[in-house]
Amino acid sequence: MATSAAATPMTKEEKKVIFASSLGTVFEWYDFYLYGTLAVVIGNQFFSALDPASRTIFSLLAFAAGFIVRPFGALVFGRLGDMIGRKYTFLVTILIMGLSTFIVGILPNYASIGIAAPIILIGLRMLQGLALGGEYGGAATYVAEHAPHGKRGAYTSWIQTTATVGLLLSLMVILGVRTWLPEKDWNEWGWRIPFLVSIFLLAISVWIRLSMNESPAFKKMKEEGKTSKAPLTESFGQWKNLKIVILALVGLTAGQAVVWYTGQFYALFFLTGALKVDGVTANLMIAASLILGTPFFIVFGALSDKIGRKPIIMAGCLIAAVTYFPLFKALTEAANPDLAKAQATAKVVVTADPKECSFQFNPTGTVKFTSSCDIAKQVLSANSVSYDNVVGTGPAKISIGETVVESYASTGLPADEAKKKDGEFKKAVGEALKAAGYPAKADPAKINKVLVVGILTLLVIYVTMVYGPIAAMLVEMFPTRIRYTSMSLPYHIGNGWFGGLLPATALAIVAQTGNMYNGLWYPIIIASLTFVVGMLFVKETKDVDIYAQD
Repeated sequence: MATSAAATPMTKEEKKVIFASSLGTVFEWYDFYLYGTLAVVIGNQFFSALDPASRTIFSLLAFAAGFIVRPFGALVFGRLGDMIGRKYTFLVTILIMGLSTFIVGILPNYASIGIAAPIILIGLRMLQGLALGGEYGGAATYVAEHAPHGKRGAYTSWIQTTATVGLLLSLMVILGVRTWLPEKDWNEWGWRIPFLVSIFLLAISVWIRLSMNESPAFKKMKEEGKTSKAPLTESFGQWKNLKIVILALVGLTAGQAVVWYTGQFYALFFLTGALKVDGVTANLMIAASLILGTPFFIVFGALSDKIGRKPIIMAGCLIAAVTYFPLFKALTEAANPDLAKAQATAKVVVTADPKECSFQFNPTGTVKFTSSCDIAKQVLSANSVSYDNVVGTGPAKISIGETVVESYASTGLPADEAKKKDGEFKKAVGEALKAAGYPAKADPAKINKVLVVGILTLLVIYVTMVYGPIAAMLVEMFPTRIRYTSMSLPYHIGNGWFGGLLPATALAIVAQTGNMYNGLWYPIIIASLTFVVGMLFVKETKDVDIYAQD
C-alpha cells in the first residue's frame, strides 16, 4: 500500500500546494538576505561608535549571529514539526521571520537610542535565525513527502531555488530603491524601505500557508498513532540515528554550505571589498549570474533522480576545491585589471620583527594597534592591499615596488603627535600605492562585465551541484517519525555554522596573512573534507522508499 501511494503521480492540487510552499520560502529568504546585502549600511546605522572598518566586520558578525542560532531553531521547530505537523510549524516560522524583519525597518539607530539599538538588532537577527532554523527542514520534508517516487530530486530542487530567488528578489528591491532615491536619502532612511516592504510579503506568505494541506506521510502516520513522542531523544540519543546525523553533517552539508556561501556571498564581498567594484555594479553582476545559474538547481535535482544524489554533490565539492584559486584570480583580472597589473609588477612587502606583529582581526574595534608592524598592516588592510611578510629587525617597513615607507610605533606618543604621524604615514603609503599603479577603486570602463558574469555564473553552478540534490538526500536518510528533527540539525549546523561564519572567517584569514586570496583556504579545506568523508562513508539514497520507513 505504501509503495503504491509513493508511485502515484502527483495531482494538480498537490503541485499547487508544493508551489505555494516554495513561494513562501522565497519570502523567508528575501527577509534573511536583506540584512546580509545591507551589512555596510546597517553597520553605519547601528554600530556607528566603531571605526568604519570595524563597523562592517561587526555588522557581518551580527549577521552571523543569525546563523549561529539556526541549529537551535532546528531543534525547537523540528521537534514541533515531528509532533504536531509540518503545516502549523510553517505558520509559526514565517510569522517570527517576517515580523522580525519588519521591526528592523522601524528600529531607531545608535544615534537615537544608543547601545540599545545594536542589542535589539542582534536580538532580532537571532529570532530570524531561529525561525529559519525551523523553516528549511519543514519545507524540504513537506515537498519530499508529497513528491512521487523517483521524482523527489526534481520536486525538492524547487525548494533549493528559493534561496537564490530570495537573494535575487532582495537585490532587485534594493537596487530599485537606490536608483529611485538620492544617495544621501538612501543612507539616512531609504535603506529601511526594503525591510518595511516585507510586511506585504509576510501577508502573502501567511495567506499561502493557511491554504496548504498537511503532508500525506505525516497525516497517515498520525492517524496510525505512530508519531514520535520524543523526536530529540530518538534522533540524537540513539546511536543508529546519531551516526547518520554526523555523517550528514561532515559528509554532506558542511561542504555544501561553504561552496554555497562562497558562490553567493563571499564572491560579492570579494568584488566590493578586495577588488573595489562599486556596490551597484557588483550587485547587478551577481544578479545576472543568479538569473543564469538558478535553472541548474532543477537540472541537477532531476539528474540526481537518474544517477544518484551523491555523485553530483561530491563532484561539486571537488571541482570547487580545485578551481577556486584560479577562478578568483581570473575574477581580479576581469573586474579590476589595474589592480591585477599592480600586484604583478609592484609587489607589496612588509618587513618586520615578528614579535611586533599581533593578530590583525579586530571585529569589535576595541584593539588599538601601536607597534610599527601592526600599524603598517592595518593601513594596508584598510586599502585592501595584498602583501607578503618578511622577517626583519627595527621599525617595520612597507616596500611598494621600488619605494620603501618606514612605519612608526605610537606607544608613549602624545595624542596630537600620534595623530600627526598617522596622517603622514597614511599619506606616504597612499602616494606610493598610487605611483605603483594601485587603483583607489575599480575603473568601471575597464571591467570586463561579460567575463565577470561568466565566472560568477560558474560559481553559482557549483552551488547548484551541491545544493540542488541535498534536500532529497537528507529527507531520504531519516525515517518519517523523526525526519523533520533529524535532517534539520545537520543542515543548519552545516549552513549556519560552517557556511554562515565563512565571510568573517575568510576575512580574518586575509587580515592575518595579508593575502586577499587566502580566505579561500577555508571553503577549500571544508569542501575537501566533505568529499573524502562523503565518498568513503555516505550511502546513496535515491531509491529509498520514504513511505516504508518507520
